[in-house]
Amino acid sequence: MKKTLQTAVMGVTGYAGLELARLLLRHPKLQGSSPLFLGRAEATAHATPLTDLHPHLLDNNGSRSLKLEPFSWGLLRDRGVDVLFLATPHEQSRELAPAAIEHGLRVIDLSGAWRLDDAQNRSVYKFEDEGSATAVSVQTKSVYGMPELHRGEIKDAVLVANPGCFATSVILALKPLQAQGWIDLDRGIVSDSKSGVSGAGKTPSAKTHFMHAADNLSAYGVFGHRHTGELLEQLDLLPEQVIFTPHLLPIPRGILSTIYVSFKDAKQATEIEACYREFYRDSPMVRVFPSGQLPQIQYSVRTNYCDIGFHLAPDGRRCVIVSCLDNLLKGAAGQAVQNLNVMYGWNESEGLA
Repeated sequence: MKKTLQTAVMGVTGYAGLELARLLLRHPKLQGSSPLFLGRAEATAHATPLTDLHPHLLDNNGSRSLKLEPFSWGLLRDRGVDVLFLATPHEQSRELAPAAIEHGLRVIDLSGAWRLDDAQNRSVYKFEDEGSATAVSVQTKSVYGMPELHRGEIKDAVLVANPGCFATSVILALKPLQAQGWIDLDRGIVSDSKSGVSGAGKTPSAKTHFMHAADNLSAYGVFGHRHTGELLEQLDLLPEQVIFTPHLLPIPRGILSTIYVSFKDAKQATEIEACYREFYRDSPMVRVFPSGQLPQIQYSVRTNYCDIGFHLAPDGRRCVIVSCLDNLLKGAAGQAVQNLNVMYGWNESEGLA
């Protein structure tokens, strides 16, 4: 029996890929078996040193020897890879995940390729293979990778679809209240969510250019953001019951979602706080703030925590919930490693807290 699980990462060149590499290299359960870092199949025979791409990973423990190696299924087989992380664009993950499953690998996909069960929600991605026999088959194997909601399914999954960063902040903030049936959906839910520039990925664009993003705040994806379908499916909502508007913050990383809800009946702050604490009592990566204390991005940035706080109006019916997390960690790479921990029966916060 192998002593150490062998992981591989495709897409290590991006921001989330960097964080994933950092976490896996330092994970206590993976010591003695460095991840295999994969590059383009057509790359030259001379593998690129990982620390040339990410000098952040330089250490005195042999990191200079790590290479970004040209991808092939034969390479993964020869290295005995058990789990493949895909930090790749959606379209690439649609191609790689089915093949990986055929090769007997378990997959943790950080893209949006396999997050959505409903075809109408998936239509925002415009997948070319939509409706094909392969896509339908793989989708049935996919588990939405939010451990706080789906631990049991994740444990045995062959394909874990990591949630979106915005979606994580909103779903975790609302799920306990929605599960109790307290929210007045006739009055709707409004989520005003803001993210640092790294949420747009590493590829530069006019909107992420310093001259556009700095000293600015802008809304985008109104009534059309890709993460909306995740809210609908995971919170059992209809499109007309929620308004989700993302904004671009002039900071490198972090998400703050301010969420407005009304309750069917008046509540006490103690009831709401108890609801959150009970729901997340076995969830080490969610921190619930006392009533009236609200989280801030600076508290959760560079951690894998999702911080949740709320403030109840004097009428007991209106409530503002604030949810904060690091979009590259709990919103991406950290949550992927959290899923790995669940899949192999390790402490959920192993290598993260």
